[in-house]
Amino acid sequence: MTLARVTGETGGDLVLRRVGAHYEIYSNGVFLMDTRDGTSEREMVRAGLAALPAGRSQARVLIGGLGVGFSAREALDHPRVTSVEVVELEPHVIAWHDGELGEVAEHVHRDARCRVIEADLVEWLEDAASAASPARYDVICLDTDNGPAWTVTENNSRLYEASGLDRLTRLLRPGGVLAFWSANAVPAFDASLRRCFASVEVIEVPVARGVPDTVYLAREPR
Repeated sequence: MTLARVTGETGGDLVLRRVGAHYEIYSNGVFLMDTRDGTSEREMVRAGLAALPAGRSQARVLIGGLGVGFSAREALDHPRVTSVEVVELEPHVIAWHDGELGEVAEHVHRDARCRVIEADLVEWLEDAASAASPARYDVICLDTDNGPAWTVTENNSRLYEASGLDRLTRLLRPGGVLAFWSANAVPAFDASLRRCFASVEVIEVPVARGVPDTVYLAREPR
């Protein structure tokens, strides 16, 4: 059942569907995400927080992409986290969390510790990183695309290039962690991370069908 069909910020169709007990989001006919599992999105957040220096508490987390809310919910439920900021391009996705979709992740946007920012992540990061005294985060998770090689918009490829990694690094606190979600392994991105960071970890998360989802963790900028 199609619950909503709207024009997204990229100019194409943005669709919310319900299939049985689950929800799916499509952009221009391309499947983006659903509520069936979320294991790898949650693992991205858990692994990023676990990689922080021992004893680090009151962690501040930045998440690129609200989606169905799994990443934000995992961060909010973690005992080391005190605040979460989510940058989401689509106002309709944010609005859907006021309805049935919000129940999936317990209406994360209503949590007093969570701030949802409606903005293009590429532009937002450029502004944030160029500030005289930029806000800094312990963990930054990118759950915006289907991966570095499968972006929702062409412009998002800039997030995974050297300049984009540099902007993300400027927003990290000392000892902070960058975490990236991908629907598959991307060797070229792995190599790029290893050029820019002294510590890179690749985590494969098995899925019901197809190749494993992949989480990249990067620490210690060179």
